[in-house]
Amino acid sequence: MNRTFLLIASFPDSLIKFRGPLIESLLAVGCKVHVAVPGLDPYSDVAIWLKARDVQVHDIALQRTGMNPAKDLSVLFALRKLMRQLRADYVLGYTIKPVIYGSLAAWIAGVTNRFALITGLGYAFTGEATGLRNVLRRLIQQLYRFSLSRNQLVFFQNPDDEALFRELSLLDPAIPSCVVNGSGVDVAEYTTTPLPEKPSFLLIARLLGDKGVREYAQAAALVKRRFPEVTFRMVGWIDDNPDAISQAELDGWIGAGTIEFLGKLSDVRPAIRDSSVYVLPSYREGTPRTVLEAMAMGRAVITTDAPGCRETVVDGCNGFLVPVQDAATLAASMVKFIDSPDLVAAMGARSRQIAEEKYDVHMVNAVMLREMRLK
Repeated sequence: MNRTFLLIASFPDSLIKFRGPLIESLLAVGCKVHVAVPGLDPYSDVAIWLKARDVQVHDIALQRTGMNPAKDLSVLFALRKLMRQLRADYVLGYTIKPVIYGSLAAWIAGVTNRFALITGLGYAFTGEATGLRNVLRRLIQQLYRFSLSRNQLVFFQNPDDEALFRELSLLDPAIPSCVVNGSGVDVAEYTTTPLPEKPSFLLIARLLGDKGVREYAQAAALVKRRFPEVTFRMVGWIDDNPDAISQAELDGWIGAGTIEFLGKLSDVRPAIRDSSVYVLPSYREGTPRTVLEAMAMGRAVITTDAPGCRETVVDGCNGFLVPVQDAATLAASMVKFIDSPDLVAAMGARSRQIAEEKYDVHMVNAVMLREMRLK
């Protein structure tokens, strides 16, 4: 019996990078997969990939950022209409708006199997709850509280997020939840590569304050005073987000010779290959996919002792955990790797082992399919 599965996303580029293996797993168990996403270029690699697998794409007028009640309400009703047209059997949304409006639309449309995936908490939950951020936080919490209660199951990518949602009563006690090991990583696609001869650090992220990019630049400046030959690279882009860094800040780091900026890359593997240590000083994550990619390629990691990040690193084993917003400690951890090159190889090998044992994408997706009773 064919089952119709609707996956709702807010960002086209995430469909292959983060959900490609899940889509293939759904197809493998006999689901007819549909994707609802805004602004997918029909000639893009993502569209071609989906078409080759007979995955049907439906454009929705969802704005990833901002809160416009009229537009968001129109998305809700458009999703309800789509679900009824498809006679969807299963719905899964991920990231804030697809979770909220996808859950509500599926409930209104009478979809039997409704699921949500919390991939992180985003701008409204990080930083101090003042001004606009406080207003957004209160609004999003109310929307989560109402919409998540309409699901059969809610997936989380780390236990801290699950505990916070329970503590704040954003998730009804009657609704079960399941923690999965992030989005996983294809350990056959991200393979180990030889380490570069010279120490080189790398960060890959949207260039947001809460990703720790400022702390990374500050730590790089501190380390370069002692070790001017060490390279600090950054991959990413300035996002349309209230927390985004400014172009002037980025230009300043580049101009000072602190940061070597590689821009936005469709394939980050060459950048990871050219690095010896991966760094992500984020304030909070679901489970950072870039860390998993670096681990799978055999790289030691420095990240923060923060939700989502701390799950990826066993401190002193495959890298170091540092406090959030602490550039000095971050710099000190970088110096440890520069002073002890043997640590880079030993911890990198352990990273690969953890990636294989815990974060293999096929293992992660098998859990999700089992919990959704598709396997």
